[in-house]
Amino acid sequence: MAEVAYRSKVRVERIKGSLRHAWLPVEPAPVKFGTHGAVAAHYGAKEGTYEPHATTLDYLVAAAAG
Repeated sequence: MAEVAYRSKVRVERIKGSLRHAWLPVEPAPVKFGTHGAVAAHYGAKEGTYEPHATTLDYLVAAAAG
């Protein structure tokens, strides 16, 4: 088996509700993950009760499309 070429060191902190901060390699500030639109509605979040941010799913789709 080959040696591990890269291991990502990421830290995720839950702030409140669906809001999370993720510290990613080489990023100077944490990235915010949250919920918005149809995803928020699916989970029963009421408008005005959350700060809209991209979901982890949004980031996953962007990474796969990248």
